[in-house]
Amino acid sequence: MNTAYALVRGTTKPIATSFTLAEHVAPVIRLFDMAEGGEGRFKRHPWCVAHISPIISPFRYGEDAVDVASECIRREFPVNCITGAQSGATGPATPASFLAASLAETLASLLMINCIRPGYPMIFSNWPFVIDLRSGAFTGGGAETAVMNAASAQLSNWLGLPSGIASSMSDSKAVDYQMGAEKGIAALAAGLAGGNVVYESSGMSSALLGASFEAFVLDNEMLSGVYRAIRGIEVDSDTLGYDDICSAVLGDGHFLGAGQTMRSMQRDYVYPELADRETPDIWGEKGAPEIIQAAREKARNILSCHHPKFLRKENDRRIREEFNILL
Repeated sequence: MNTAYALVRGTTKPIATSFTLAEHVAPVIRLFDMAEGGEGRFKRHPWCVAHISPIISPFRYGEDAVDVASECIRREFPVNCITGAQSGATGPATPASFLAASLAETLASLLMINCIRPGYPMIFSNWPFVIDLRSGAFTGGGAETAVMNAASAQLSNWLGLPSGIASSMSDSKAVDYQMGAEKGIAALAAGLAGGNVVYESSGMSSALLGASFEAFVLDNEMLSGVYRAIRGIEVDSDTLGYDDICSAVLGDGHFLGAGQTMRSMQRDYVYPELADRETPDIWGEKGAPEIIQAAREKARNILSCHHPKFLRKENDRRIREEFNILL
């Protein structure tokens, strides 16, 4: 209940939560209705999705999760059915075989949903996970995880289904080169593959055992670059800029003052807030700061100054009277 409360108080964006038992669904809907100011409000315009894993790999239905899915459908709570097999453990070791089996398991979730209520909407979340076959440890940051989640998005999109995948699940325990490399590779692969909904895309560390405030801040900046890559390059008469090329060649010999340059400056380029682009001399004069320092400072500033309260006072009061809210 406190997770649900924190979500509705902290943002107006679409959110997600999860349920351990089916009887937990109704109280959360009640809280959401109270946050909206009236019974049935959430049902009319649902903005929260339930994460459910009905399949226990390999190829078993989990009773509690199926009960949760059934209750969500009965109460018209949107569902996101996640398959989280691990290659070499609960799924086949080869990527091709794993993807075939994991796709079949996620289709089994879709079948279950349609058996309960035909045509009920579901996010098709086939999340390929990997273990390190040397030790058996779960690994979220490997290149195999990145390529298989990208392939999963392509498979789901090929079937015409709304694809849910995972990325940026670094195995690093520190905000370091390993974390940046693993997150960047996975996030870009997920974006270029066309994943519709990409989970675990920021903040995650230690193979999903931890989360980092600094990583949230840095991943926000990294993902802006991923979005830029997904957008690609627009080609038309304005972006080709034939007249500007002629003017530069026959005139000043550069493009610094060209109208096209000024238009392109805000349209085509991403300007990072935390990444350092100064010359080595200027960077040294500033004390040779590392990006983790800037990220930590920004994270601390957000935590100390940003206190969103999107709940109306009266709705907040009623929720606190009915539920044991600890926040």
